[in-house]
Amino acid sequence: MNSPTRDRILDAALELVRSGGTVSLESTARRVGLSKPGVMYHFRTKEALMLALVDRVLDGWDAEMSRRLSAPAEQVPAEERIRAYLDWCLSGEVDETDLVMLTDQRLRATLKKHWAERIAPWVDLPEDLPVERRTRLLAVRLLADGVWFADAADVFAPGPEERARVRAVADELLAG
Repeated sequence: MNSPTRDRILDAALELVRSGGTVSLESTARRVGLSKPGVMYHFRTKEALMLALVDRVLDGWDAEMSRRLSAPAEQVPAEERIRAYLDWCLSGEVDETDLVMLTDQRLRATLKKHWAERIAPWVDLPEDLPVERRTRLLAVRLLADGVWFADAADVFAPGPEERARVRAVADELLAG
């Protein structure tokens, strides 16, 4: 259940991540102008807040990738889902908040697990795919992962021409 206050809290916490700040119930409360109990009304623990941040980021990813599909994700072949993932990762619209699952050492395992569960419908490949096809799709996914990480970390992010070349290689793999 979303409320304007809950959304403001999540926006404030994401802004803390973007600015390199530490996300806690207290720092988020200060950032949004609420008391700590006011934040705790919506997120009882820091873990609940951080899991909601992962969901906020991946809800945006889901919406963007879904726009690139011909039907709902569960109804399209793996190739189409991987292509949507590639297109999103090459869009250049990601930022460091996409690394939210890595921002808290104590919760990292929980956050990564949740991230993996949420992203799996897009990148998990059926076991019954022929080995060559599965390997090609995995290679495309790993290309996309690399571009996404470079953009999110802002380290060696590819420029427009490099993105076009990566897309050409990925298209060859998808066509193979």
